[in-house]
Amino acid sequence: MGQKHGVDSRGKGGQAPGSSSMEYKHCVDSSGLGKGEIVPGGPSPFDDLPEDCILKIISLTSPRDARISALVSKSFACAVKSDSLWERFLPLEYESLVPPWRAFSSKKELYFTLCYDPVLIEDSKKSFWLETSSGKKCVMLAATELRITEGNNPEYNWQWIKLAESSFEKVPELLNVCAFEMDGSMSTQILSLGTHYAVYIVYKIKDERHGLRDLPIQVGVGLKGQEMRKRFICFDESTDKFKKWPKKELMKSKKRGDGWIEAEIGDFFNEGGLMCYDEIDVSIVDVAPRPNPKRGLVIEGIEFRPK
Repeated sequence: MGQKHGVDSRGKGGQAPGSSSMEYKHCVDSSGLGKGEIVPGGPSPFDDLPEDCILKIISLTSPRDARISALVSKSFACAVKSDSLWERFLPLEYESLVPPWRAFSSKKELYFTLCYDPVLIEDSKKSFWLETSSGKKCVMLAATELRITEGNNPEYNWQWIKLAESSFEKVPELLNVCAFEMDGSMSTQILSLGTHYAVYIVYKIKDERHGLRDLPIQVGVGLKGQEMRKRFICFDESTDKFKKWPKKELMKSKKRGDGWIEAEIGDFFNEGGLMCYDEIDVSIVDVAPRPNPKRGLVIEGIEFRPK
């Protein structure tokens, strides 16, 4: 969450006939979504609007904008605390996403719980949460749902291990493979409609890794039945600024706050509706010109987030 800022703004100078002054004293974090108190003061023409009308107006915005709208008037500030408003920002299936024994003081608390505390769904095959500012759905597909080429001796090529920092029970670790390939698919119905999504592979590289440095990995994402746009990533990219990747579009990886690394492997628009595109395919292929032994790669899963 962002740093909190205290503000005390007051109207200055004369007031035109027929106009009304608006005074606000508030403390809001920089994201507009924190726990800061927002205390509007003074009359506002918006105070005369019916409550249902105000709720309708705010519900057509986003959770972030709803939080900021509390500065408009006392009526807006009151509406932002309403359970009926935050329920509109929750997914329709929200009741099935939390255990029945968990109690929440408000729908707003439930909303932010789903933002910051992902839940496992579909027999722990996926992790689900909401994007804080928009309420859009985010999903990580577990590595167990990927088809991983294991070579002639699976017990020597990959092993499934438990990691405390993983969202899932087990994740695959690359032990000794000269070339590998992973692919999978997921229904887009679980995602938010009318949304542009980016897709990431989430992974780690161990200290005792081998054969991964500057290894070109061809990746692609596409709706089933459509041609994938091919891109390239590198799990262990060299720090050499003069490293050349001729004819390859290299997608940069970055470290995350949860200790994992992510690299974007593609994007798509989840149109839904009458288009009936309900499957998204992903592909990760080792395309090194010379097969060499590799080890030390751990895969968490494939993550889908609004772009």
